[in-house]
Amino acid sequence: MSQPDMQAILQQAQEMQLQLQQAQKEILATDVSGTAGNGLVTITMTGGGEVKDVQISPEVVDPEDVDTLQDLIAGAFADAHKKVGQLAEQKMGPLSQGLGGGLGGMLG
Repeated sequence: MSQPDMQAILQQAQEMQLQLQQAQKEILATDVSGTAGNGLVTITMTGGGEVKDVQISPEVVDPEDVDTLQDLIAGAFADAHKKVGQLAEQKMGPLSQGLGGGLGGMLG
């Protein structure tokens, strides 16, 4: 059985690293929006988790029911955070599978 070409392996690893860095840049540059209460509260955040905007429909602002507003804000934040995770999986998933498969083939 022939030995793997180390130069080719290193070049493949460098290409994978560049692809991962590009995917990370795309994730950080992407905005996602999470909503709650059928759009009564919307939170927009970057792929890096920075909150950029909070929109609250006036109809949900009730001084007698602050708990509901707090729940809606927390729900919108959780929804946006989940979407950031999905974005990361979408961008990084294929790369990590390629890396694992490549190493598995190389090590196996």
